[in-house]
Amino acid sequence: MIRAISKAIAATLFTLAALPALGEDANLCGGLGVNGQWLGGDEASSDITTSPAYIERMALVLMQNEFVGLFSVSQDGNYRIEAEGRGGGDTVLDVRNASGDIVASDDDSGGGASSRAENFLPVGTYCVSMRSFDSSPITGFVRAGRLDQEPLTPGIVPPTNEAAECDLSVAQALTFGQPVANTWAEQNFYSFQIDAPAAVTITAENQDADPTLKLFDASGSLLGNNDDFDGLNSRIDMADMLPAGQYCVALDVYGDGSLPITMTAKIYDAMEVQMNLYARGDASPPLDGSYPVKLLGELQTRLRQDVNVSGDAAWYTFDIYDTGLVLIEAIAQGEGDPMLFMYDDLGRQIGHNDDNDGSLDSILTVRVQPGTYLVAVRQLDDQTQGPIRMVFERYVPARP
Repeated sequence: MIRAISKAIAATLFTLAALPALGEDANLCGGLGVNGQWLGGDEASSDITTSPAYIERMALVLMQNEFVGLFSVSQDGNYRIEAEGRGGGDTVLDVRNASGDIVASDDDSGGGASSRAENFLPVGTYCVSMRSFDSSPITGFVRAGRLDQEPLTPGIVPPTNEAAECDLSVAQALTFGQPVANTWAEQNFYSFQIDAPAAVTITAENQDADPTLKLFDASGSLLGNNDDFDGLNSRIDMADMLPAGQYCVALDVYGDGSLPITMTAKIYDAMEVQMNLYARGDASPPLDGSYPVKLLGELQTRLRQDVNVSGDAAWYTFDIYDTGLVLIEAIAQGEGDPMLFMYDDLGRQIGHNDDNDGSLDSILTVRVQPGTYLVAVRQLDDQTQGPIRMVFERYVPARP
């Protein structure tokens, strides 16, 4: 325990030198972009619609931190965002729009342990964050560009015959709000019709099959894709209105194609999306009583809490009145694989950990200023459930 605390405290003595994003509002990407770096070197050179080549940054990420890069899009279109660690480092990639909503997330679609997302992005400014899958230090590259530009990663080819286009002639029609289940071998194309402009959500669920999704319009243009949105399940959220017409969904799998996969098309629900972000620990909830958060009050020295949780996070909030260091542990009591997330009161993620020091338990060590902080704990997925012991400890600087 002493060794773990010493290592964690030592890690806080290092910070990643990051130039503040020039001219960016402090609320960009939900506050995540306040210390981001323009991938092209400056704002003018970071528009990947007009950039003559891809833009890229080398990043050093220390324990329990992440690198945040900024780029912009001046024309709606399909773009590629990638992250690759040196020496086989396992990267995790999240892309957020200016409001802070996650529009793409990936772990290993770049091939090996690299990350890669190819998505339709509307005009706007975006933040791409790279972190290490196991929260260990990592050096890597983050690249953004158009699909016609050189990729950073090789990508991966699924063990199935992935179609380049969606075949409406053999697609099974989906009725909004009514899930259907087929094996990939039986059915891998689906369609839906909207009679008036609408925002939609498409999901594919069965973690053992590890499904992937691609959404096309009737002309064959790719509108969006996703892999591993929630565990190994996939989800495409088209928050912007789609025109009336027919759409095609291509389903593929990385896992067992003989297992049933539940496909659902439904009207996009912004509140549901926000609630899901809170449940996964990907965003912090408000403290107005509209979402369950346990109030711990002032964290003075040491506090212990036990919680029985599954894939949906349990949330805590505490107050700090002096500068210092906070150490938080999540220890599985029996079978379990807990994950930890920590945010400040403005909704900025300031810590994340999974599988600390070779174990399935998690630990966070964060230097704090006076303020209110939120912590989420959850199991790795809904298939895991069990009690977790939480320990909150506060350390103050030594006085001369």
